Amino acid sequence: MPLRVVEFVAMRYQTRLGIERYSFGSLKEVLAKASPLRSGDCLAGVAASSERERVAARLVLAEIPLRQFLLEPVVPYEEDEVTRLILDGHDESAFAAIASLTVGQWRDWLLSDAATPQRLQALAPGLTPEMVAAVSKLMRNQDLILVARKCEVVTRFRNTLGLRGHLAVRLQPNHPTDDPAGIAASIIDGLLLGAGDAVIGVNPVSDSVPELVHLHHVLADIVERGGIPTQTCVLTHVTNTMEAMRHGAPVDLVFQSIGGTEATNRSFGISLAVLDEAHQMALELGRGTLGDHVMYFETGQGSALSANAHHGVDQQTCEARAYAVARRYRPLLVNTVVGFIGPEYLYDGKQIIRAGLEDHFCGKLLGLPMGCDICYTNHAEADQDDMDNLMLLLATAGLNFLIGVPGADDVMLHYQSTSFHDALVVRDILGLRRAPEFDRWLWEQGLTDDQGRLLRCGDSPTLARRLWAALPCHDHVEPALRT
Repeated sequence: MPLRVVEFVAMRYQTRLGIERYSFGSLKEVLAKASPLRSGDCLAGVAASSERERVAARLVLAEIPLRQFLLEPVVPYEEDEVTRLILDGHDESAFAAIASLTVGQWRDWLLSDAATPQRLQALAPGLTPEMVAAVSKLMRNQDLILVARKCEVVTRFRNTLGLRGHLAVRLQPNHPTDDPAGIAASIIDGLLLGAGDAVIGVNPVSDSVPELVHLHHVLADIVERGGIPTQTCVLTHVTNTMEAMRHGAPVDLVFQSIGGTEATNRSFGISLAVLDEAHQMALELGRGTLGDHVMYFETGQGSALSANAHHGVDQQTCEARAYAVARRYRPLLVNTVVGFIGPEYLYDGKQIIRAGLEDHFCGKLLGLPMGCDICYTNHAEADQDDMDNLMLLLATAGLNFLIGVPGADDVMLHYQSTSFHDALVVRDILGLRRAPEFDRWLWEQGLTDDQGRLLRCGDSPTLARRLWAALPCHDHVEPALRT
């Protein structure tokens, strides 16, 4: 099939601040220099050289018509399958509602009462990642929260995620040796603390397909024997998961890290064709009971730059382009692992917080079920107070799910995230419930009251035993529970 011919309409990107004139050579440069300060853009050499230049770029950006983003791709159409996906899949009829606006005018509309949840949902197919990245650069943190809060994105597999007033948790029971007993003990810990409605998802140490198949069976047995209305995932490379499915593994969700350019995805060892095949294989298994959202994607600002695959595009715009890849597959879950790549890309707590709010805002506007791994590495200028702040801000903004790690310290991946207890705190502060089917299961197990409040395990010592007795390998798990 011949490539689409993209018309390029040149614009003059320039403005004055006092006696100084600022000129920008392309839409890509305007986007980069309008971005809030972050270490990754400085490393790439695309950041504004001063706060004055950043303000000038934002003034220019505010006057750019939204239609210009369809005429001037930031990554060439002929060179990049993600650009082709974005432009070829654009819904012109949905875009018509805002087609006459500039970026600044659209910002004002998004912050107005006219931007209802229903209108935002209808608008999503008409938006490109570059449009939503652009408007985010003109917004304060509170603006990002206000608009994202209006966006409700609901997905289903064995339960219902993303309902307004709800917050789910991915139970992440990683183990440094993939020991099934250790993984099961962490799962019990999470379930007793009311976590696991988003997914029970393990990052495996091994890429051995037989070991991955075994791990899939361990997780499936836990869910099936416990009658738990949730889904499982082994977060290995998509080609490993495909091979595991060919060997009969009970795969619920297919996982893959994705990026915003073809070259980034090539560095991950994937293409759209590979994801298409994996998506179809998972659909054919038919393991969902309430829905067929079978994909789980993770992203993160800086991945394109770290692969030298950013094409001179700023890291936040590259991140938003990854969401176009995710949107193609109607995923159950998407989460930005916001502080995981390191301080080379997001230097400190302030940059991590801003990036998390941007990612959530952009993903939700594009119609994605956004979660966040609210995290940092130990060499970043950040601490747990920064993560508490981001957690509460994102939960207020309508985050679909966050990550639950025993003690907030991942012993396998060696980074700091959020814990099962953190989720309890944010639910209590903001009055948020779990996925309704999972909430009901917790109540039936005697773990919560009818309002979803966790009961003290010490008041009912049989609860833990009832749970572990339903699990495989429980003879090995009991000593861990005693400990």
